[in-house]
Amino acid sequence: MDLTILASNIAKIYGENPKVEAVLLGGSVSRGWYDNYSDIELFVFWKEAPTDEDRINPLTKLKGNILDFYPYEDEEWSETYITGGVKLEISNFLTDTIIKHINEVILFSETNLDKQCIAATVHYGKPLCGDLLIKTLKEKVNNYPKELSIAMIKENLHLGNRWNNREALLKRKDWLMLYKVMADVQMNIMGMLSGLNHMYVHHPAFKWQKQTLELMIIKPEKIVERLGSLFLKDPSVSIGELEEILQDVYELIQREHPQLDLSNVINRSLQLRPEN
Repeated sequence: MDLTILASNIAKIYGENPKVEAVLLGGSVSRGWYDNYSDIELFVFWKEAPTDEDRINPLTKLKGNILDFYPYEDEEWSETYITGGVKLEISNFLTDTIIKHINEVILFSETNLDKQCIAATVHYGKPLCGDLLIKTLKEKVNNYPKELSIAMIKENLHLGNRWNNREALLKRKDWLMLYKVMADVQMNIMGMLSGLNHMYVHHPAFKWQKQTLELMIIKPEKIVERLGSLFLKDPSVSIGELEEILQDVYELIQREHPQLDLSNVINRSLQLRPEN
């Protein structure tokens, strides 16, 4: 099934409501990454707050089976339903909210991942309705600011005290906490690389990591394979590999942003909890 065509047909139903200013296709479908497990993510921009009836009407026309129907929360209304065997995730925002979040990211170097995801959706998403509005919004996010790049790097430089406990966790075979620490450090690495490559973060958990890394220009050698195999190897080997990746990333940061002094950060990342 071509999910892009289905999304376009569904967007037309939303566009029948005069309150709707635009519909944007986001997620893996908009980027051609989707597979048999993918859903359709639609972002609906409203002139004014949608009523429950406004949100249910398209669902009724599509004979959708409701999975979730959330009230207004964190400046968003959202619902999830299945139609024709395909899951749809609908994110409803006031257009003014979208513009506000984009300005916070672009003008004030906001590193909040949820707001970054909105900028990413506008940047990478496909307009299905309201082309002129979306074109205007895309122009706002086309040029990723240098200040945002530096802010993202600084936000993710510090790995926290638990990273210094890695050797102790390994020797204790405290696997749950160890793998949590390793996953958190990977998140920091993805955040720093996103900033280095002037790429908006498109998912707060860095979903589609492999595809994202493949698009990056500034990255450690063979980073896709190195990060992708960390949880498949012996933990003692993986820890050493992660330490090397970190140093590679720090070298890239120093090359691209020589004004940043990373000496303390690098020293801290190498420290280990002392044995009694």
